[in-house]
Amino acid sequence: MRLPVLAAAAFAALPAAPALAASEGERITVTGEFIDTWCYFSGVMGGPDAVVGTAHHTCAMWCSAGGIPVGLLTPEGEIYMVLKIEGDDNNTGGDTILSLASSTITADGIYYERDGLNYIVVEEIVEDMGIVNENHLDFGTVPGFAIPPAER
Repeated sequence: MRLPVLAAAAFAALPAAPALAASEGERITVTGEFIDTWCYFSGVMGGPDAVVGTAHHTCAMWCSAGGIPVGLLTPEGEIYMVLKIEGDDNNTGGDTILSLASSTITADGIYYERDGLNYIVVEEIVEDMGIVNENHLDFGTVPGFAIPPAER
């Protein structure tokens, strides 16, 4: 029974590790399209051109409702993972997120970068332009390559 007491005493004698401090955020305004990050990064539903806009709108809503994080894709190709959005306590599947699927917005918020990834806490949607990328005309509402072949 002395071993746990000795272990506790030895642990207490160790110097305290510095707490990991949250990185300081930077206020930014960024414009981009709300995307489904799973399909965009995995390629499971096609290339980057097909998993955005109207060709991917329904899937983007389903993925968000299922808990897949959303991202904000800028015209320059940068992606910001959306950590939270104004007034929406349920970041995955929340009403605000679902209503913005595939929409292009201008957002004002706090930007964080860690390990090469961009994150944003959207504090205000400055402008909601709606869905401007009407690529279903090129890819169809369900792109053919997204339909699995019939089993024989």
